[in-house]
Amino acid sequence: MNAPETLKPEAPSIESSMQYRQHARHRLIDDAEQTVRKGRSRRATFIKWLRKVHGWVGLWGAVLGLLFGTTGFLLNHRGGPLKISTGEPQVSQMQLAVPAQGLKSPKELGAWLKHELKIDGNLGRTKRDPARAVAWGDQKTMQPELWTVALASPSGGVSAEYWVGNGYVSVKRSENSFLATMTNLHKGVGLSVGWVLLIDTLAGSIILLSLTGVLLWTELNRRRTVGVVLVGASIVAAVVCGMM
Repeated sequence: MNAPETLKPEAPSIESSMQYRQHARHRLIDDAEQTVRKGRSRRATFIKWLRKVHGWVGLWGAVLGLLFGTTGFLLNHRGGPLKISTGEPQVSQMQLAVPAQGLKSPKELGAWLKHELKIDGNLGRTKRDPARAVAWGDQKTMQPELWTVALASPSGGVSAEYWVGNGYVSVKRSENSFLATMTNLHKGVGLSVGWVLLIDTLAGSIILLSLTGVLLWTELNRRRTVGVVLVGASIVAAVVCGMM
């Protein structure tokens, strides 16, 4: 048999070309590139976790944040040239007979008033002014001991005066408007321990939101100098405006 004058190379099959392309996709990675990729993976994981924390903490404090933002605005304008009125309290007075067994101290007076008048607020300031000699024209007389107590709640308050030896207590009750009640919630007037602890969680949430927000900004923006300048400027502005 005579051999052909030229040899024609066989065309590669489809399977061999696919194996070649798959093999070409894989290449060796040196240690430096592996370190860079691991660093990027850790950074992406950290940013993802930071976003979740920021979102859940923000959701927890959203409603209370709206309440405290509104009441904080009202408290900021409670006086001065930009005063916003929250409404005048409705005041009523009465005389209440002292119990037959008598009262021994201002605190006992406050506890008795709270039970007698079904007051939900907490006993606040109590004061005892001792008996003393006072001038009445050209004469001197002894003024009896004076007790004053105050019971406060967000919706209003009760104050009482009792001259030791009298058969009655002078009681004054004030009822706040809706906006005044909201501002008292903001200030924590006459509230329980549970509410105080709830507000502590909101305060912690605001601190955590601030920290995670700053970290997210620094991780997602390369212009970190601008961020430092903005934070520093806000601190300086707050200090300057507070001292004006």
